[in-house]
Amino acid sequence: MSNADDYAALLDIITAIPDNEVRSPAIPVEDFAKEGEFLYSWCQKDKEALTARALDWDIVTSIPLRIGALREANSRWENRRFDHGDLGRTWKKESDNGYVFRNFLLREFRYAYDDDPVLLSKVSRIADGDGHADMIQDLNDLAVLGREYAEPLHATRFDMAHLDRAAHLSDKLGSMQADAQVNREQNSDTLVIRNQSYTYLKQAIDAVRKLGQLVFFEDDDRLQGYYSQYYKKANKARNSPDEAQSETQTETAG
Repeated sequence: MSNADDYAALLDIITAIPDNEVRSPAIPVEDFAKEGEFLYSWCQKDKEALTARALDWDIVTSIPLRIGALREANSRWENRRFDHGDLGRTWKKESDNGYVFRNFLLREFRYAYDDDPVLLSKVSRIADGDGHADMIQDLNDLAVLGREYAEPLHATRFDMAHLDRAAHLSDKLGSMQADAQVNREQNSDTLVIRNQSYTYLKQAIDAVRKLGQLVFFEDDDRLQGYYSQYYKKANKARNSPDEAQSETQTETAG
């Protein structure tokens, strides 16, 4: 089976994990997947000893599927995350331009309508408020106001093409804002599923490690395989054995 197949097969189980049980990766996902592969291979020799202490061996046999599902979920999140980054940067640039153009129009309208208190009050109402949605609406409101009361603008030699640009920009920014919102929600969904997939694999790894540490407490040769290899290697580089032992215990207990 492919990672995508594993993901599809386990998706209902993974997404049923309650929010209060979901954990975020404590180490890089690719390293945690390797941890699962190592543990799966390591514990095969100990099947009799582990099942004798009531380990459900189905947990072990499910580890490769859980790894595949996590890898697929992480890839989907990574892909969506970078899409969001590109869209977010584009949205920021375009929305910044929208604010600049809106403020330009407000200055032009205030100058053109300076002798008309009624029109000035209309401009003031448009200028009131803040936020992206308000700015997008302001652009369209100014386009409508300028077309309806065009004569004072003509008198100041205002370029009326700016009104078409304002209406067009309002429509464009409205669509972009909606796309950005959808993308953020989708990115959030893929992150939740990635974390649920990590949690589902962690549940299996923790169950096998904890029992392995109990069963082989006095057998150093077998015991070593029931601790995190990632933390052991990281600790070896730091030359701090005591810290590594503490971290592996924290990882399996978490």
